[in-house]
Amino acid sequence: MQTIGVIPSRWGSTRFPGKSLFPLCGKPLVRWVVEAVKRARTLDRVIVATDDERIAKAVDDLCETAMTDPDLPSGTDRVAVAAKPEPDDVVINIQGDEPLISPALIDALAGRMREQPFEMATAVTPIRSMTDLQARAVVKVVLTENDEALYFSRLPIPCRRDGESDLASGLYFRHLGIYAYRGAFLNRLVKTPPCLLEQTEKLEQLRALYIGAKIAVIRTEEPGVGVDTPADAAAMEKLLQERGTV
Repeated sequence: MQTIGVIPSRWGSTRFPGKSLFPLCGKPLVRWVVEAVKRARTLDRVIVATDDERIAKAVDDLCETAMTDPDLPSGTDRVAVAAKPEPDDVVINIQGDEPLISPALIDALAGRMREQPFEMATAVTPIRSMTDLQARAVVKVVLTENDEALYFSRLPIPCRRDGESDLASGLYFRHLGIYAYRGAFLNRLVKTPPCLLEQTEKLEQLRALYIGAKIAVIRTEEPGVGVDTPADAAAMEKLLQERGTV
């Protein structure tokens, strides 16, 4: 059994084309991500899955690269093609626009998958503002007593029937876009057509729940800061400087 970290990194970002190669403190964004991911202790392999030779060239001295079809429907499909996992492998899908991704979080996801027979695992962080709770761009998740995912939604869940939601209750969590998959389930997932729940909420993880997956959830205080726009890139560069990572 291997634990494989895959970083999908395509050229054609809708809001920020070519962002993977955008220089942060003189280094391409994707290279920052790979360097952070390689600090995780549990990964046997690290692969950048891309549709562009320029992105592959930017990291080919650091990790494996896999060229994938630009017409693949999602990052998950790109991950499955790149990893080609065996049934018992653990494959971790790591966002290619988060240079501050925590290696400890990657290790925690891998550990949970190795310890228990989950099909998937992901991560959440507490919601700290009513603005985030109401925002449809912020995905919320409801958990079981054993920290397994019950449901994901863009709407505020759980809904408090009487009065305003209480953020101090410990019920409200923001989903972070990192996933671990059992190899056999990843291969099944990408062969399964999107269900109506996924099409309605535009959340791929609902397909996994719909077909019966048990999804383990790791709690973290990390906010999951990504780069989606040129303005985000400027803010990230400042953050990297402040944290002394340059």
